[in-house]
Amino acid sequence: MKKVAIVGCGGSGKSHLARRLGSILGAPVTHLDAVFYDDEWNSLPTEKFAALQRELVARPAWVIDGNYNSTLKIRLDACDTVVLMDMPTPAALWGIVSRQIRHGAGHKGNGVHNRITWGVLRYVATYRRRMRPRVMAKLEEHARGHAEVVLLRSRRQTRRWLEEIAARHEGV
Repeated sequence: MKKVAIVGCGGSGKSHLARRLGSILGAPVTHLDAVFYDDEWNSLPTEKFAALQRELVARPAWVIDGNYNSTLKIRLDACDTVVLMDMPTPAALWGIVSRQIRHGAGHKGNGVHNRITWGVLRYVATYRRRMRPRVMAKLEEHARGHAEVVLLRSRRQTRRWLEEIAARHEGV
């Protein structure tokens, strides 16, 4: 496990998992929200965003978190492991609200990018019905066969999986 793509709904715990996994693996972590948005929430042009990801995945080791379906193929083609944070909708909604309570709004420099708008709430509330099938199709098309696909469906399952990975990498 050297090249890990973490995908899933906002509020599912992607950035937290990325930080922990990067620490365990000794791999650099990239939070795509930090790359895509500037301090005023302006987005990077699509081609620049894609080019930057192609540079990131060319590295020998990495952990990258973020959905960004339009460029997901770049990460899936290059990863050896993909983790889908497949949390239930109420858990994801609580995740974005609790993150806002804990960290406040704005960019925090550690993968925490908080901005709760009606659009964000709608995206999280409809993710499982609208976006998840598209992500699953891309996983099937671009990751199956060369990458291990890990589905984590709860925060407890995520903690246990991280403990297993940490135990495997102790002393490595």
